[in-house]
Amino acid sequence: MPIFFRTHTWHIAALSMICWTMQACSTANQPSLFGQPSASNASSNSQAKALINGQDLNAWKLVGNANWRLQEGLVQAELGDGFLITRDSYQNFRLVAEFWVDDEANSGIFFRCTDPVVINDKTAYEANIYDKRPDASYGTGTIVGIAKSSVQPNLKTGGRWNTYDITVVGSHMTLVLNGQTTVDVNDSTHPNAGPIALQYNKGVVKFRKLTIETL
Repeated sequence: MPIFFRTHTWHIAALSMICWTMQACSTANQPSLFGQPSASNASSNSQAKALINGQDLNAWKLVGNANWRLQEGLVQAELGDGFLITRDSYQNFRLVAEFWVDDEANSGIFFRCTDPVVINDKTAYEANIYDKRPDASYGTGTIVGIAKSSVQPNLKTGGRWNTYDITVVGSHMTLVLNGQTTVDVNDSTHPNAGPIALQYNKGVVKFRKLTIETL
């Protein structure tokens, strides 16, 4: 009897150890709840389309006479007056742009353009990039004629790299400039899909990244 009892106990202990090991392995193979992107987030990120690839400007058309070109992988202009405008149209989207401007620059990102030839703040929404705009109420970080910046004084962007994060869904628009929300507004002036346009008017303007995800 004592020998049988010890043998039986050893078998139970061995089986318990095997079960514990299998459970631990199964848990280790599951994604952590902390610090890991979900499958839906990964899928969402993969849907963002790069409109600036550092190799060509095939996604764009030129309007006006600004000297937009690729310069060491950057999209750049410092002469003339005009736009780069996308060949495709977008209605609901999230756009993320990284840009550099000098202190004198007058630029902007126009969206839902209703006229692919005449592009201004009356025919599109303009997320402005213009630190020294004479009427500062619609300077950098605003949607010209629609929404002033909630961050006062207006943020300045000259002489460094900056990030614009623009989300548009229906009539709701938000601008986040360098991590600060400057505009959160509803407006239905331009409800339909339209191209995206990058403006050059003055100074030095460079874009090194622009991605867009349709929503």
